[in-house]
Amino acid sequence: MYGWGVLMIAIVFEIAGTTFMKLSEGFTRTGPSLALFACYAVSFAALTLALRFVDIGVAYAIWSGVGTAAIAAIGMIAFGEPFTVVRVFWIGVIVVGVVGLQLSSSS
Repeated sequence: MYGWGVLMIAIVFEIAGTTFMKLSEGFTRTGPSLALFACYAVSFAALTLALRFVDIGVAYAIWSGVGTAAIAAIGMIAFGEPFTVVRVFWIGVIVVGVVGLQLSSSS
């Protein structure tokens, strides 16, 4: 259970780091740029710790899949990116894949 909790921390910081990446405006804003590096450092550290308990293929797929789905949703909600049925469908496919991987994990 510890490994999954640490993986969730890694995912939260990956999502925050990617959001700060957008807010940094190509490294032209100092605060968001520094926050992006700090968030990614925590995310990679937590992902590394999670790999002690969760299979690497499952952990990385969940880390990247949940992050991708969340960032796509944040882009549509917070940054005015196009909100279409097709995008929502494919985000759903990512979520279903992540759930399937977690259910099939032996960790």
